[in-house]
Amino acid sequence: MAKTGLWAVGATAAALTAAGAAQAQEDITVTHWGVLMYGAPYAIAMDQGFFEEAGVEIGDILSSSGGGTTVRNVLSGDLLYGETSLAAAVSAHLSGREIVIVNTGADTVADILWVAMPDSEIESIEDFAGKRIAYTRPQSVTDMTLRMSLDAAGISADDVELIAAGGIGDGLTMLEQDGADAVPILEPVWAASRDNYKAVLELDTALPRISQTVGITTPAMAEQKPDELRALVEGRRMGVQFIRENPEEAARIFAEAYESDVEVMETAVNAMLEIDYWSEGGFNYEQMDRKMQGLRLVDVIDEDVDWSGLVDESFLPADLRSD
Repeated sequence: MAKTGLWAVGATAAALTAAGAAQAQEDITVTHWGVLMYGAPYAIAMDQGFFEEAGVEIGDILSSSGGGTTVRNVLSGDLLYGETSLAAAVSAHLSGREIVIVNTGADTVADILWVAMPDSEIESIEDFAGKRIAYTRPQSVTDMTLRMSLDAAGISADDVELIAAGGIGDGLTMLEQDGADAVPILEPVWAASRDNYKAVLELDTALPRISQTVGITTPAMAEQKPDELRALVEGRRMGVQFIRENPEEAARIFAEAYESDVEVMETAVNAMLEIDYWSEGGFNYEQMDRKMQGLRLVDVIDEDVDWSGLVDESFLPADLRSD
């Protein structure tokens, strides 16, 4: 009887230990979580239980002020994963930092547009010559895409007064105080302020598609927790699919996660669906190479990128992997 009792106690303890391990939560980071549109699939997946269904339990989603901060958070902490700008991931890789790209996040930069005041004489990029046109910060995505758009329109950057405004809010303040003639804006800020400004440059028509963000991890996490990473990528994919199939419900869930207005999020989510903003995770290397061309234009990089040394497609569902 004593032997049986001890066996039972041991088995129970082992079962509890296994259950505790299965329920261990993983923290992740998403650039501009709580502010910009990158976070929608994660908010949906959390709310609908898609991560757990796929096989991973997510604890906290940590925010960051930009791609570089997201990369540092992943590299310096015990975070399983982070979604960051492709530019930040490549810059870290080229500087010798060891990271692994496991999926694509935002598959276009077309959430960015430039606006002017409603009574402005500017109607399109063709009117930018001789005007004060803002971007956020030097070597940022807005710096890069503005210069690429000018080049595509046949306008020399030397013929435009380019202004580094700081953040999106700083630029809008500058616009309203007549410190600039056009400034960048992103969703969902644009959805909440469409009556205040007019769009004068929309990247979905000015440029071909350019990959914007990617999911990253460390080599150690990739080796130690491959199943959790695959489950996270799959859960996020399920979130993207839910948004496409249930945009109104997705907007409600997303608005609650971001403590935002539901109508604003409905407008923003529908705008993102129109430009096919959220990737299910697969890689488009032509779009990624196009981003590298833009980064060379603003002196972020000066060399080619060998994607085989940076991207690991094994964390993608089989149907999303390259042939």
